[in-house]
Amino acid sequence: MAVELVEELKKRILLLDGAMGTMIQRMGLTAEDFGGEGYEGCNEVLNLTAPERIKEIHLSYLQAGADIIETNTFGSTGLVLAEYGLRKKAYEITLAGARIAREAVRIYEEETGKHAFVAGSM
Repeated sequence: MAVELVEELKKRILLLDGAMGTMIQRMGLTAEDFGGEGYEGCNEVLNLTAPERIKEIHLSYLQAGADIIETNTFGSTGLVLAEYGLRKKAYEITLAGARIAREAVRIYEEETGKHAFVAGSM
């Protein structure tokens, strides 16, 4: 995959997706979507509680022309997740974020025949 990315970069400028948090806010999600009031604002927990919504965002960026989408994992470190009592779920949330992004790329590639990439967000 890294070789493919380098080869593609030799040919053209690649576009990254936009802000995940802004897109999540626009969805008007409820406390229930986050898994309860105590988790509201923890966008990364949506990888577990609302994965289809995250995949929907990824697909919208791909359909808009992004070549690279970032995982919904910017705040999935133990330090950040501890604020929500989710420190022990850091690995699970991060892995889910990567899987969701890869699934979105798979769907996009299947539907369009175009190639796209996933970048981890930290």
